[in-house]
Amino acid sequence: MDRGIASIGTLVLVVGPSGAGKDTLIAGARAALEGDPGFAFPRRCITRRADAGGEDFEPMDERAFAAAEVAGEFALRWRAHDLAYGLRGSAIDPPLAAGACVVANASRSVVDAARAAFARVRVVLVTAPAALLARRLAARRRESEADIAARLARAGAFDVDGCDLVIVNDAGMEEGIQAFLDGLRRFAAGGR
Repeated sequence: MDRGIASIGTLVLVVGPSGAGKDTLIAGARAALEGDPGFAFPRRCITRRADAGGEDFEPMDERAFAAAEVAGEFALRWRAHDLAYGLRGSAIDPPLAAGACVVANASRSVVDAARAAFARVRVVLVTAPAALLARRLAARRRESEADIAARLARAGAFDVDGCDLVIVNDAGMEEGIQAFLDGLRRFAAGGR
């Protein structure tokens, strides 16, 4: 499917360093917009244990992920932190074709590919000061100290060109979610 032609909705990629609060903002927006057919929140496929905690995701082992990749099931896919991530076309294409605003946690590394594949892409960069990122990563108890250091190093490795919204998520959770919701509603209305 030529996604750029078939898509009349807006794909919103939520990017930023680990620990910035992307999953928290997405979960808050999903709850606030529950039942609104103008918004969709697809789950990512991740080669992570099902009991790893954090976001609501579809766990896959490497073999299943590779098979889905070969079968062309992913609209976007990437690797980071020794894991494979993917967003299924079957979760993205139908709501986009219906004109919805599809909101997904993604890697900064797939922004250009998404812009090439989809007609309307908006990028939300969620960030926070390094010390806060480190505290949040340690608090989730999912990574070793070495993994946390690698995630923090990657956080400063590159920026995203052409972000449509930047949220410095260092205040209260409600403030971050409200700023995110305001941006999503603006994107759904056709704005930047």
